[in-house]
Amino acid sequence: MKQRHLLLALAVSASVLSLAACKKEAATDTAAPAAQAAPAESADQFVARINAEFKAMYPEMTSAQWLSSTYINDDSARVAAKANERWLTTLNGWIEQAGKYEGQPMSEDTRRALHLLKLMTAMPAPRDPAKLAELAAIATKLEGDYGAGTYCTGEGDQQNCRQLGELEQVLARSHDYDKQLDAWQGWHSTAVASRKPYQRFVELVNEGARELGYADAGQMWRSGYDMPAEQVGPETDRLWEQVKPLYEQLHCYTRAKLDKEYGKDKAEVGGGLIAAHLTGNMWQQDWSNLWDQLQPYPGAGSLDITAALEKQHQGNLSAALAKASANADVAARFKAQREAELATARQMTERAQDFYVSLGMPKLPPSYWQNTQFIKPLDRNVVCHASAWDMNMGGDGKDVGADVRTKMCITPTEENFTTIYHELGHIYYDLAYNPLPPLFQGGANDGFHEAIGDTIVLAMTPQYLNSIGLVDKPQESREATINAQMRMALSGVSFLPFGLMIDRWRWGVFDGSIKPEQYNQKWWELKAQYQGVAPAGARGEEFFDAGAKYHVPGNTPYLRYFLARILQYQFYKGLCDAAGYTGPLNQCTFYGNKEAGQKYWAMLSKGASQPWQATLKELTGSEKLDAAPMLEYFAPLQEWLKQQNEGQMCGWQAGPVQPVKPAAP
Repeated sequence: MKQRHLLLALAVSASVLSLAACKKEAATDTAAPAAQAAPAESADQFVARINAEFKAMYPEMTSAQWLSSTYINDDSARVAAKANERWLTTLNGWIEQAGKYEGQPMSEDTRRALHLLKLMTAMPAPRDPAKLAELAAIATKLEGDYGAGTYCTGEGDQQNCRQLGELEQVLARSHDYDKQLDAWQGWHSTAVASRKPYQRFVELVNEGARELGYADAGQMWRSGYDMPAEQVGPETDRLWEQVKPLYEQLHCYTRAKLDKEYGKDKAEVGGGLIAAHLTGNMWQQDWSNLWDQLQPYPGAGSLDITAALEKQHQGNLSAALAKASANADVAARFKAQREAELATARQMTERAQDFYVSLGMPKLPPSYWQNTQFIKPLDRNVVCHASAWDMNMGGDGKDVGADVRTKMCITPTEENFTTIYHELGHIYYDLAYNPLPPLFQGGANDGFHEAIGDTIVLAMTPQYLNSIGLVDKPQESREATINAQMRMALSGVSFLPFGLMIDRWRWGVFDGSIKPEQYNQKWWELKAQYQGVAPAGARGEEFFDAGAKYHVPGNTPYLRYFLARILQYQFYKGLCDAAGYTGPLNQCTFYGNKEAGQKYWAMLSKGASQPWQATLKELTGSEKLDAAPMLEYFAPLQEWLKQQNEGQMCGWQAGPVQPVKPAAP
């Protein structure tokens, strides 16, 4: 799974607004235009005015944020910070005015809109103008520094500098223990400088949250789920208890394979914890890159999607080189290579679009293809973290007037391929609800926004992949089924505890139970508790390992991703039922089924206009979050894992991790 970049994490809803999952906030040239409104206007008139002003100012903010993510430099950071500052000032003015309508008669739509307005930002800003400006500047710098993060070794002509993408490839492809450890430690070293500004960031957003009536920013985030904030923790614990046995079986199987590959003394870090740098992923959230080590039945139902995409890319490259002529110089050949990379990225995106269109949804607007960042530019730093953007809150529910785009650095891999399907889920959600008033343009809750595209990914079955010519006709056997399930589990099931622990850490940071001098200690205690992983070496408080994950410096609430993992299987089962499918759930694809597509579009079109429980019930028949469909989907694999793990001591011990200062390098 690829976590989706929250386009403006510093001014995005942690609740049910579109801003919660994919939009950037907007700003105006005036500090707080709402303050000049006639005091005699009714609550309904106030909300109507705010909707109009919000939509009008929105494109300025999204443009500033787009530039700050795709042209990282001091100028773009300055422009983005000032735009954020103006927006937060405006939002504070609106929220202050909204308070005068408490207890007054109003329509239910207005009542909901005022509730959403108060929860409109994941980064509540203090009213003090100087502190507000400071917060906006820190937020922009934290995100920019993450995007520009670089790990360098050697000196002079021998210096080798690598950014996140290159370091991730070491973890993904190498089986060299030391090289993986170096890449892992190298990236985490880039976050050290963010520790102090992040501490100040926490102080400022907590002050802003308290001014809005919340105990801290964490409580504010938890207030965006159409339930009392104090119920969010227990509710997510209930869901985790449902899926924990499945994760524990996967962890046990994976640990045994890594023990065999590297030796137990290297693969484990005491108490059955897996060494963090050996999972094929920088944050241990997706174990797909361990496929060559964990494949249950080598070759059974082979689905080498990466090889198929690479073959397609080589065809594009051959065509581009032929066009450049056999006598082309180095510059011309390099240009041909870039053309081939772009062509492959666009083809992968066109294939993802085709799935949505097959359900009866519209094609992406021409502006999407003109403005999207498909591959990594060569002339500047960018944030490569995949993200989907609605630039203007426009459109008629199809494509007229909409300016939507994605930002990725696409390479021809299976991971990138499925990420595109995920990101287009955000885009199609935007297109579906954009006819609604701006304050209702968002996911039913933030987990919904993340689950839309992931539901489509579940429907990318071997049969579907064969139907589009990407893989050979799949084998139908128990071995092939287990292989297919393992591939899905290595991305989906492995993610579940990570989806919980990030916000468990931040909730503690926000409420003060995790002190600044404990940031790293508590981070690794939670990773041990939930994920069963640990660093191979001591990670003292001179490090800031939480800051090495984008969503922390980017201030993106993370519980949404855990909820999305649960919701996507509920959505998937609902759409399979709508398509009339009656076989094993894990073999269902609704590609091309207009009935399923119509039901999905109807749900997307509701946006944030009603509580998520009602929206969920319309698609699935239930208003309760439930991991049962996920467990039904993985039932064959869970039984198989139990058989493989028989006789082993599964589980792990996650005692307190004491910070130890490492030896000097």
